[in-house]
Amino acid sequence: MRITRAEKSVLSDWWFTVDRLMFFGLLLLMGAGLVLSLAASPPIAAKYNLEPFYFVRRQAALLLPAVVIMFAASTLTPKQIRRASLIIFAVGIALMLATMFIGPEIKGARRWLQLGFVSIQPSEFVKPAFVVLTAWLFNESQKRSDIPGIELALALYGIFALLLVLQPDFGQTLLVSIVWMALFFMAGINLFWIGALGFAGLAGIASAYFLVPHVASRIDRFLNPASGDTYQADKALDSFLHGGWFGRGPGEGTVKDVLPDSHTDFIFAVAAEEYGLIACLILLLLFAFMVLRGLSKASQEPDGFIRHATAGLIMLFGLQTLINMAVNVGLLPAKGMTLPFISYGGSSLLAMALTMGFVLGLTRRRPIAGRLPRSAPSEAEGEPGSHAGKAASEQVA
Repeated sequence: MRITRAEKSVLSDWWFTVDRLMFFGLLLLMGAGLVLSLAASPPIAAKYNLEPFYFVRRQAALLLPAVVIMFAASTLTPKQIRRASLIIFAVGIALMLATMFIGPEIKGARRWLQLGFVSIQPSEFVKPAFVVLTAWLFNESQKRSDIPGIELALALYGIFALLLVLQPDFGQTLLVSIVWMALFFMAGINLFWIGALGFAGLAGIASAYFLVPHVASRIDRFLNPASGDTYQADKALDSFLHGGWFGRGPGEGTVKDVLPDSHTDFIFAVAAEEYGLIACLILLLLFAFMVLRGLSKASQEPDGFIRHATAGLIMLFGLQTLINMAVNVGLLPAKGMTLPFISYGGSSLLAMALTMGFVLGLTRRRPIAGRLPRSAPSEAEGEPGSHAGKAASEQVA
């Protein structure tokens, strides 16, 4: 099928205004995630007495819905993205509240809801909506003094962060807090408030350390490996040494047999062992391209809301990637955070597709308000060489 500029359709308009390099890069990441799922998930399926490619089939089945969500989100206008975010945030917060009462407890946390045969993690979908709404509120606070944008943004953050802590999910709380503070800084807020928020963040980390035993245990083992069991972190780091530059070959890795979360939190380590450091660097460069291109697009936007929302969504994507990779190479304590588009997980995949769909929608090429295309002058308007043009010239003379 050939798409031309002469066509007047949603698809044609989307094709010639969307960032196609970023779109195809995202499709490439999804494809890489499926390949790595083939490598990492069969041993996990065996542990649960499932058929070997159970998780692979589920991941493959979710790719089409993810692409549809990303495409649909990228066709929205900035105003529609803002409205959609408000609905998603409200529904997502309600579902997060529901997990406190009817959600199953998994590994000591209540983060999921079982809806029939489908299990969803509402907080994953709240994240991009939260970023968009926060960016809009901060931008409105700069333009209009009658809107309490900062106060409302603070209220949204307080509600979301509180529910994340109650689950508990300290990794996502830290991620959301960093992005929110970055948007706060980008909005040009007084440095006093930046310092106060930084102090509050440190106080929150200290409180988690002293009040939550498993958080203290993870931090202690990271700072002093001799203080406890560091088996998973050690095995993940060893996989980079065993894989070398070119890897041991597809299916030849052993780290996936001993790590309980090899298809989610430690899939980067599986990639290192089976495909080598070269493949990991290529994957890293692909993620870096997405982040740098997104930030470049954001910096070129004249509209404050679009600039802040795009930057916030890209930071959400980039920081989650950075945290996952840093955990895999032993630079951060384990956080239980997926690698975007690569790790297994339906909610993570679909929510990240929504996130990057919003980015594609916000950065689509659009005419600048007040600038109309120049049309060819007609004879009546005084085209050079026409009788009307000559008369006008003589009259001016």
